[in-house]
Amino acid sequence: MNKWLIVAGMVVGLGLLGYMFRIELILQGIGTLRKYQNEIGDYREINWSKAENNSKQANQSQPPKPNIVLILADDLGWNDLTFNGGGVANGSLTTANIDAIAREGVWFRNGYSASGTCAPSRAALMTGKYPTRFGFEFTPTPDGMLPMLARIMEANGISGLKPITHFDKAHDTSSKNYLPFDEMGLPTEETSLAEALREHGYHTVHIGKWHLGQANGMSPRQQGFDESLLLASGLYLPEDDPNVVNSKQDYDPIDRFQWAVYQHAASYNGGENFQPGGYLTDYYTDEAVKVIRNNRDRPFFLYLAHWAPHTPLQALSADYDALSHIDDHKLRVYAAMIRALDRSVGKVMQALKENGIDDNTLLLFTSDNGGAGYVGIPEVNRPFRGWKISFFEGGIHVPFFARWPGVIPAGRVFDKPVHHFDIFATATGAAGIPMDPNLDGVNLLPFVTKEGTDPSEDSPEPHDALFWRGGHYQVVLAEGWKLQKTGRPDKTWLFNLSSDPEERTNLADKYPDRVKKLLALLDAHNLRQTPPAWPALMEVPILIDKTSDLDYASGDEYIYWPN
Repeated sequence: MNKWLIVAGMVVGLGLLGYMFRIELILQGIGTLRKYQNEIGDYREINWSKAENNSKQANQSQPPKPNIVLILADDLGWNDLTFNGGGVANGSLTTANIDAIAREGVWFRNGYSASGTCAPSRAALMTGKYPTRFGFEFTPTPDGMLPMLARIMEANGISGLKPITHFDKAHDTSSKNYLPFDEMGLPTEETSLAEALREHGYHTVHIGKWHLGQANGMSPRQQGFDESLLLASGLYLPEDDPNVVNSKQDYDPIDRFQWAVYQHAASYNGGENFQPGGYLTDYYTDEAVKVIRNNRDRPFFLYLAHWAPHTPLQALSADYDALSHIDDHKLRVYAAMIRALDRSVGKVMQALKENGIDDNTLLLFTSDNGGAGYVGIPEVNRPFRGWKISFFEGGIHVPFFARWPGVIPAGRVFDKPVHHFDIFATATGAAGIPMDPNLDGVNLLPFVTKEGTDPSEDSPEPHDALFWRGGHYQVVLAEGWKLQKTGRPDKTWLFNLSSDPEERTNLADKYPDRVKKLLALLDAHNLRQTPPAWPALMEVPILIDKTSDLDYASGDEYIYWPN
């Protein structure tokens, strides 16, 4: 019998049995099919492109173009770093290397991600625009993931609130808005940061997560990257590898889905999947160091998009063993993942120095959004309220640092709100590329490079207002006031971030005129956006003040997040 019929029959049988009796069997069936369809080849060495000594550039009267290195963490919490007085596990793990970017450059204290979830934020980073400008409003999810999560939530009563599903509408293949997972991504009509830099002589390299589409011209290689080492699946190491320590959260439907379907896999330049050369964070770092060495004689853009510390929680045994003072197993695994991320940043910075290009490199560091409540670590975003998958400060107020020795004075602190889309304008501005007037972002370098002034005191605002939108859940920040409105529940929050940065006191009833003014700004902004390019599949209940391992109780504040 055809092997595909055997596998299909097995999966269908497991699925039907699981539907009637156990969700775990459905997950096993999905995982079996995914892993059968995605065979992983043996580890292979990557032969990164290498620049020949560029003596012509060295002899030019103009200084060489600066290299651009953008390091993006995934789901890094505000309180995961020790720089601002915090730190994972009560600061017992020092993030000295990440902190050094801010100490030796500028800390954008009020740096914001473009969304409370990963993909729309990455779309803003790559385009310099609000993702809603081109319909990238909702986060693409793999086929079958959200129906499975909905079933787990409904069966388990996650948080005491039920999800709202739109599967019939979203899966209507006759709808003009229907798109399969690989086609939900960055429109080819948009100019990516990689395209802009490559057109001006940069060698462009992507390493890690993408999540901006794969089909119809949307893969990294088709969006301006000369080379791409892609996160092909989400295990840091195979689950049974002797060098890994795992932590599973059975209460979390996302975690259960990930452990069922993820593999340890990478691909290079669109080729077949293969086994990465070790623990994912370290593997990406080692490859990034090779890229830096190979490109030291030509301007390059390196986009190092780490998976860490995104779930599933997996740590190297050596990092786990080094943190024996942390008693809680889950927290210890998470802290060990942060340790590896910090080590990665240190190796990248050292590679820039060893290759003699440190002074000619703009290094940017941020996270795609805040820490996730479903990890179950309550202090991950302290002192801010909320988590990833919300527009409360915990979801969008992120670490945001820049370092360029000799250009950005060390120890700068910039207090005005800045945004992910500013990275595009800042990087292209550093490269001497004329500013595109169609961008939403601005070049931040003029705000932080002027000697003799305190940028937190005297500089103008880079933005009059900032906006976030995910369906019925919409936010505006202007003049220190932040308004959030949501349709489910039907509620409006108004916070004065100047005096209440933690969003503890809702002033909406006290200042109706302020609410009206901010709503008018929001309405005007929405007129300049486009409809979503694909529909939301599900609306997920998110508790603002509780992690996902805790149940909803009457009086708890929550939002419904349209995926």
